Amino acid sequence: MKAIDIRNKYLKFFEGKGHKVIPSAPLIPENDPSVLFTTAGMQPLVPYLLGQKHPEGTRLTDYQKCLRTNDIDEVGDNRHLTYFEMLGNWSLGDYFKEESIQMSFDFLTKELQIPVEKLSVTVFAGDKDCPRDEKAAECWKKAGILDGHIYYYGKDDNWWIAGEEGPCGPDTEMFYDTGKPACSPDCQPSCDCGKYVEIWNNVFMEYFKDKDGKYTKLSQQNVDTGLGLERMAMLLQGVDTPFDTELFKPVMEKLEQLQKVDIIESRRIVAEHLRSSIMIISDGGKPSNVDRGYVLRRLIRRMVRHMNKLQIDLVEISTLIEIYIQNLKEMYPELEKNKEIIINTIVEEKDKFVKTLVHGEKEFIKAMNNSKSEGKAKIDGNVVFKLYDTYGFPPEVTKELAEENNMEVDMKEFNELFKAHQEKSRQGSTQKFKGGLAGNSEIETKYHTATHLLNAALKLVVGPDTHQRGSNITTERMRFDFNCDHKLTDEEKQKVEEIVNQWIKEDLAVTVKEMTKEEALKSGAECMFIEKYPDIVTVYSIGDISKELCGGPHVKHTAEIGTFKIKKEEASSAGIRRIKAVII
Repeated sequence: MKAIDIRNKYLKFFEGKGHKVIPSAPLIPENDPSVLFTTAGMQPLVPYLLGQKHPEGTRLTDYQKCLRTNDIDEVGDNRHLTYFEMLGNWSLGDYFKEESIQMSFDFLTKELQIPVEKLSVTVFAGDKDCPRDEKAAECWKKAGILDGHIYYYGKDDNWWIAGEEGPCGPDTEMFYDTGKPACSPDCQPSCDCGKYVEIWNNVFMEYFKDKDGKYTKLSQQNVDTGLGLERMAMLLQGVDTPFDTELFKPVMEKLEQLQKVDIIESRRIVAEHLRSSIMIISDGGKPSNVDRGYVLRRLIRRMVRHMNKLQIDLVEISTLIEIYIQNLKEMYPELEKNKEIIINTIVEEKDKFVKTLVHGEKEFIKAMNNSKSEGKAKIDGNVVFKLYDTYGFPPEVTKELAEENNMEVDMKEFNELFKAHQEKSRQGSTQKFKGGLAGNSEIETKYHTATHLLNAALKLVVGPDTHQRGSNITTERMRFDFNCDHKLTDEEKQKVEEIVNQWIKEDLAVTVKEMTKEEALKSGAECMFIEKYPDIVTVYSIGDISKELCGGPHVKHTAEIGTFKIKKEEASSAGIRRIKAVII
């Protein structure tokens, strides 16, 4: 069964169970500082999981484009991906465990026709904080899971919470038995030998954990589920890796034709990183040295390095992109529309990296000569790491050059520095995700509303054709990108500031209405990525000075915001300016 057929079956099944199909949010989150990319289906739905009413109701389903950066260096094995698609269904205070479990069982056994004997499930074993989830186990038995196929695990395996505090609860995970021999008589879903593969996770948000570690029952019980499309396609097609499915196969085959050196790991890295880069760029991403731009740059450059290892001419990148777009356009029609920018962005970044490789070699020669002048026949590990981290120079190339010059390389020191760098990156990623459900604090809510006021003020000062081009909010500041062909003068910045603060002082009412997208646009509401919104949208109005489509959250009256202060105005990219501001 093809991936798109699985997706369509999923959406149709849950639509038949009263769920509204909502569009995938962009990979690059709007107004969400908690993550670099959309990492899970629940992420765009955070306000609604916290109790805000969703325009489409209490039962939702979608496919969500996701990208996770923790395992970039693991890509190349038989299972890790950075970009993937997550299928999900949600109950926002509607059904709970019994109906959720029954629907999951029916979809797997009836729609996908997976034999029940191939399915096993895990549920929460209970601890001092929360009881054993006997209810979930009973529901699975009632649905039809076989005796001996239900396992109980602790919080590490069957509990979900975003961060240290907030809504949380037990989850139940579904596993597919691949038929591989058991590694031992005790082999079960918790084993990582490959016999059991997790295919679906249903989270039951029924508790709230406070900062003191105390658990209380939530007034609104939610269900949040996630099913990985690539993994399911692999299992149903009976192949060993996602790279053997139709999602990757045309590109993998082309790489095999083009390569002069046969390295399966490098082919996988090129195929995976190119697909991920295409998806990021299509949703508005661009390479840079910070945050998500750095991730994109790293993906493209790692892909280029492995094309070199395969000895494939780099001009073939455009051909590979064309193959991907043709192969994936049914699933992601936006790729064809954005083809030119995708190709140009990746080719330009490739050209920059080729120059980087040349520059890195010059830096290596300097470092080598310094070592020789000190009477050393070894390149220090910190030099190797600097070449890698600062110049993007691959450590394996440094090692090859050193050997050619009868020098050794302290790879032990490099590996220690690289491991520390990886751990720091992982911690940063964890902190980014930690915001999760907790990322709508009082101060962030004020900043959300302030972006609307700033957008409206810029239209008055700079011109009516000025529009928001992106924003980022943390608890410390707001960042706002807008189209503008010049650096703002001190007078313009002062005027914008004065207008925003005047509207704050006027204590304008912030109102919200639900309407169709067409009605919203006819009413004059402004919106970024209009095609990404569902048919029914939420429109926030501030007095008669601002009207925008937005997911919220916002203050009730502008006087709640405080005093608005512009701290910096600078260029973001060609034709785009950026304002950094604070509320004091």
